[in-house]
Amino acid sequence: MRNKERSFRNIAPVHIVKQRSDLHQTPESIPVLIIRPSHGWIALNLRELWQYRELLYFLTWRDIKVRYKQTVLGAAWAIIQPFFTMVVFSIFFGQLAQMPSNGIPYPIFAYSALVPWTYFANALTQASNSLVQQEHIITKVYFPRLILPLAAVLGGLLDFTIAFVVLVGMMLFYGLMPTAAVWMLPLFILLAAATALGVGLWFSALNVEYRDVRYAIPFVIQFWLFATPIAYSSSLVPERWRPLYGLNPMAGVVEGFRWALMGQAQAPGSLLAVSILMVITLLMSGLYYFQRMERTFADVV
Repeated sequence: MRNKERSFRNIAPVHIVKQRSDLHQTPESIPVLIIRPSHGWIALNLRELWQYRELLYFLTWRDIKVRYKQTVLGAAWAIIQPFFTMVVFSIFFGQLAQMPSNGIPYPIFAYSALVPWTYFANALTQASNSLVQQEHIITKVYFPRLILPLAAVLGGLLDFTIAFVVLVGMMLFYGLMPTAAVWMLPLFILLAAATALGVGLWFSALNVEYRDVRYAIPFVIQFWLFATPIAYSSSLVPERWRPLYGLNPMAGVVEGFRWALMGQAQAPGSLLAVSILMVITLLMSGLYYFQRMERTFADVV
C-alpha cells in the first residue's frame, strides 16, 4: 500500500503541472481541423491533393514494388502480355484474315496499338479495384480518396515504358523510323491515362457500393478491346461513321499513337477530336461522381 501511495505521489505532480499548463491556453490558440462531407464541385480541392503529393508518390511506388515482388519473370510481364497478344493477332488477323495494315508490317501494326491499350486496360482494372483493396487504409485515416485510383493509373506508366522500349526495338528491326509527329506521343499517353482514370473513378465508386462490379470489369475490357482498332484499322470504318466511332476514346488514342509513330495517309482528325471530347466528359463526370460518393466510402467499404 505504501508503494502504491509513493508511486501515486510521484505521478500526481506531473499531471497537475500538465493541467496548469493547459489553463494558460486560450481557445484561439488551439488549432482546430474540421473535416466536412463533400458537397458537389466544392469537394474537388486540388490544393489538398497537392498537399498529399508525397502520399501519392509512396502509394504509386508501393504499387510498382508489389506488382513485381516475389515474381519469377519480374518486369518481363510488362512485355509478355502485349507481345503474345500481338503474335496471336498476327497469325489470325494478319495471315489468315488478311486484315489491311496501311502498308505497315502487321506485327508492328498490332503491337503499336497493344502498347497503349495494355496500359489502359491494366490501369483501369487497378483503379477500379483500388478503393476495395485499400479498405484497411480508408477506414482508419483521412486523406483525399482520389489519390488511390490516381496512384493506380500512374503506377502503370512503368510497364508502358518497358513495352514501349520493345516497340522501338521492333521498329528498328523492320527498318521503320518515327515520323516528325513523334513529339505528340505524350498527348496520346495522357489521353490514355485520362480515359483510364475517368472510367476508373466511375467503377471504383460503384465497386464500393456494388461488389459485383468487379466481375463486370473484365467483360467491359474484353468488349472494349474488339471495339478499338487494334487488330484492324479504323480506315475500314466508313467516313460518315468515323466521328461516331470516335465516341470510343481509345479509338482516337490508338490511331493517334500509330500516326505519331509511323505515319498514315492522314491524321485522325475528326475521330481524334470526338475522342478528346469524350475523354474530357468521362474525366469530369467521373470526378464529380467520385467526389459525391466519397463521403460514404469509409462506411460502406
